[in-house]
Amino acid sequence: MENEHQQNEAINYFEQSILDYKQGSSRIEMSLPNMAEGYFKFTEACFKEGALSRKQKQLTALAISIYAKDDYCIIYHAKGAAVNGATEEEIAETIAVSAALGGGAAFSQGVTLALDTFDHFQETLH
Repeated sequence: MENEHQQNEAINYFEQSILDYKQGSSRIEMSLPNMAEGYFKFTEACFKEGALSRKQKQLTALAISIYAKDDYCIIYHAKGAAVNGATEEEIAETIAVSAALGGGAAFSQGVTLALDTFDHFQETLH
């Protein structure tokens, strides 16, 4: 019973974090529509399939997010990696590359928040 409660808390945390980001983005979009539109178009273009696949771009963004210790971006890009077919091994290597540059702080963000988020969204996709 407690394990089920912990799983529900994790689901709520990851889903709520993404919802919080989207709600905050909508508030900024209302206040600064031109800036928000430009930013959203720019980031959308950055993550389109190109010389790098969407999966590779999500993994790159995840590595940078871990290095920057940005919880919301870690969650968002771990989900993006899962949605775009990343494997656990690819996530692990992404964490390792980030930790090679960011040390213990990047490693701890990777082996906790990034892995937990990836696991959550990979499970919901299957």
